[in-house]
Amino acid sequence: MLRELLIKNFAIIDDLNIRFEDGLTILSGETGAGKSIIINAMNLLLGSRASAKMIRDGYDTAELSAFFDVPEASTAAAIMAENGYEPKDGLLVRRVITCNDRHRIYINDRMATMQMLASITADLASISGQHAHQSLLKEESHLAILDRFGGLLPLVRQVVDLYGKLAPLSQKLQALKEKKNNQEKEMDLLRYQTAEIADAGIMPGEDESLEKERLRLKHAEFLHRTVFSAIESLHGADGSILEQLGELRKNLEKAADLDDGLMAGVQGLSDSLFGLEDVTETLRSYLGTLDTEAGRLESVETRFDLINKLKRKYGGSLSALFQKRDAIEAALSAIDNLDDDIQHSAAQLSDYYDQVADLARHLSEERKRVATDFSESVERELAGLKMAGTRFSVSLSPPPCGKHASPWLCVDGNLLSATGIDQAVFMISPNVGESLKPLSAIASGGELSRLVLALKAILAETDAVSTVIFDEVDAGIGGVVADVVGKKLDALSKKHQLICITHLPQIARFGSHHYYIEKQVTDGRTTTAIRPMDQEERINEIARMLGGETITRTALEHARTLMTS
Repeated sequence: MLRELLIKNFAIIDDLNIRFEDGLTILSGETGAGKSIIINAMNLLLGSRASAKMIRDGYDTAELSAFFDVPEASTAAAIMAENGYEPKDGLLVRRVITCNDRHRIYINDRMATMQMLASITADLASISGQHAHQSLLKEESHLAILDRFGGLLPLVRQVVDLYGKLAPLSQKLQALKEKKNNQEKEMDLLRYQTAEIADAGIMPGEDESLEKERLRLKHAEFLHRTVFSAIESLHGADGSILEQLGELRKNLEKAADLDDGLMAGVQGLSDSLFGLEDVTETLRSYLGTLDTEAGRLESVETRFDLINKLKRKYGGSLSALFQKRDAIEAALSAIDNLDDDIQHSAAQLSDYYDQVADLARHLSEERKRVATDFSESVERELAGLKMAGTRFSVSLSPPPCGKHASPWLCVDGNLLSATGIDQAVFMISPNVGESLKPLSAIASGGELSRLVLALKAILAETDAVSTVIFDEVDAGIGGVVADVVGKKLDALSKKHQLICITHLPQIARFGSHHYYIEKQVTDGRTTTAIRPMDQEERINEIARMLGGETITRTALEHARTLMTS
């Protein structure tokens, strides 16, 4: 049950705080005062999408909050508990809308997702306005309404659950059979690919080592010339570096005999000679490696090209190539087990199909039984809403299976869906003597308003939603009909918390609580304000609703009569 609503910097609302009680709460005011803005705010708090365009001019953020009491045994309480919230503390929903469209949702002061918000609030509150009328015209919603009336939702959930297993398994089996049909062709390709990779005998890192060898072989002449020249300079030629250093060492040794202070220099020179001799031997060894067999470069080039070709074909790198090889081997193994998979899937499908087919048949029979009671209930409610003589029925017709439909999704020639094998269409004849036609084809605004209200009244016993907000319940009606609608809302408010936006005094007079919504101009800016009205203020407001801007004595007397009747 909605207890409090706060709106800040939203559209033309600056700062608004409304407290709600049980029973029927009426919201009234001049056209354009901001009543629709309150509905928009509630839609957002129930999970609708937000937009930065909703923020009041001059501000960077808008903030909306609503506090709900949560019934202990409700679906909302169960969902909250499953997600770590404490239902007995109530539900505080807060939405922050930002100018950069990075909006935030908080549930009991914890960040949350829109999906979480919608799931928790689905059974707490609903808005019956233009969307409800449009939804009623959509035939896909009719079956759900019938199921709710008949208490068939547990049976529907069983069908949904089994269908959720049957449909993907049916697709899997079809894919397995198609795979089997293409098995030989696919296996030939896979065997060719795995053989191509295996025959190449590629080792990890081989491409890098080949690249290095290829580079060395292509420049072997330059390398040989450079290294040979270095060896000659160090040791081979007359007056080589080592020969000169050797002479220097002999001379220094003689000098060191005269002054041992030169011994460190002699030792350093000796170490350098030994080091250069090691370098010379290393270069000689390297020179030996350049004397390779003829044709080695061509062999390396051929191998390098083969590896690069396979790399391009199977992923661009040796790592990707090896991964592809493993995947091919796994695919070959899976094909080998294909017959077992087909047999296992078919057995599972047969089991699921038998269960869901029986449930769908049973659900269809229950719907036929419930449809009669539902139609009679709607006709009775409409008669009470000044639509006596209106005929109403539910047309149940199973959609046929198309020629391309899976046999696993057909029951007795009827197409199976998540909701069974039925389609429902509400048929209505508002005028005596006329034939029944689909609701979408003939219903007027006033008739739709009363039909929505009739359905709310019929579903009141089974509807888990504790708060219902009516935005256009008075669309297309007036006079005696409006009075009847008001009485119906009054009766509904004994079982649900109702919040009703209305322009009709015949409806407003039934409110247990009445708020007036008005525009005000403060510091050169327009803003929406709301205030509760006492009994005398309510009489004045109803007189305004009766007579317009100028409230006459007659209008006041009429308003008092309405309030006391």
